Amino acid sequence: MNSDPTLSSPTSRRDFLLSSGAALAASSLAAGGVFAAGSDALKVGLIGCGGRGTGAAKNALKADKAVRLTAVADAFDDRLKEHLAILQKDKEIASQVAVTPENCFVGFDAYKKVIDSGVDLVLLCTPPGFRPLHLKAAIDAGKHVFCEKPVAVDAPGVRSVIETAKLAKSRNLSLMSGFCYRHDHAKVETIDHIHNGAIGDIVAIQSNYLTNPIWHRKSDSPFGDMEYQMRNWYYFTWLSGDFIVEQHIHSLDKAAWVLGGAYPIAAVGLGGRQQRIDPKFGNIWDHFSVLFEYERGQRVYSNCRQMGGCLGDVSDHVMGTKGSAELMSHTIRAEKPWTYSGEAPNMYDQEHVDLFRAIRSGKPFNDGEAAAHSTLMGIMGRMAGYTGKKITWQQALSSKEDLTPKAYEWGPNPVASVAVPGVTKYL
Repeated sequence: MNSDPTLSSPTSRRDFLLSSGAALAASSLAAGGVFAAGSDALKVGLIGCGGRGTGAAKNALKADKAVRLTAVADAFDDRLKEHLAILQKDKEIASQVAVTPENCFVGFDAYKKVIDSGVDLVLLCTPPGFRPLHLKAAIDAGKHVFCEKPVAVDAPGVRSVIETAKLAKSRNLSLMSGFCYRHDHAKVETIDHIHNGAIGDIVAIQSNYLTNPIWHRKSDSPFGDMEYQMRNWYYFTWLSGDFIVEQHIHSLDKAAWVLGGAYPIAAVGLGGRQQRIDPKFGNIWDHFSVLFEYERGQRVYSNCRQMGGCLGDVSDHVMGTKGSAELMSHTIRAEKPWTYSGEAPNMYDQEHVDLFRAIRSGKPFNDGEAAAHSTLMGIMGRMAGYTGKKITWQQALSSKEDLTPKAYEWGPNPVASVAVPGVTKYL
């Protein structure tokens, strides 16, 4: 299940992320274009102009002053205009925003127009349900890609992303996922200590992602099904994958990273919705608890919740035979205690620094397969919770459950009812 060893090995990854950035090479092997370091600008297109898309665009522009945002796309014209204006008014990056009215695209096919607009790299920041489709189109067109996590919402999507990642590798294209913690210097260093034996052999990991409820977009006028769902995409499994896949996936990816790229052989889970019971909240749950089992006997105990009035806790406690580690506080408790004290650049900026360095150096970065496997881990946990059954890794990967709607068009779009353990079936 491991990804490319040059990316998953602790030493090479640490060296790549923490090296003080030797000078960028003169040119790239990129299929999307040839870039002279410090001269030719990289043209970037943004697909998905929501809050995360706007943030990703800003992170990209801050990361490399020779980057220009030249095209944007969104399903909704009002969202595109609102968030493009935010970028244009941001004094820190406004001079790099070079989007003309002709390069503003709206609708379900807007992603194609950004890809065909002459950009070198695309930022894929739409709801996750669109990710496999958009990612394949971008790589097929020879573009470098930054795609937000998760990279899919169902097993067919995961399988598609794995194949697309392989294609990107064969074409020397960079494909970076939004698993931003892997670009956080403090966590890179902490996990490097764990991999070098600071707490002995890993026995178990306790991961919590306990947070408050998130936004809901109201409207004074009734929307058709599709528009309502897309404006409130988080609450529909076909768009978000449920919050164990959309949000808690960060914790699950950190577990995979700590365990050296190993993924679980089986999962058992439970959960439901107790606060989010109004139909306006679509068909996702508001809490999960999943036990992931590993071939070597390790366990990952995973809890996530989005409820108001409850304890908040985002933490990853790693237990070893000779001590323990806290990933979020970057602390080792063992015979030789240790706490990270180095530099801590913004990880959202840093992932783009690393991406542009890879593109310009001609040494493509590609974590697509690892991102697909971590995404599958979240989907596997959702399957276990929804069905009330033990789900194996192979069952999760080979599932035929396809959440894609019948058509990408405005109007009616029936969705599945809220999952009931013991009633909802594995497909």
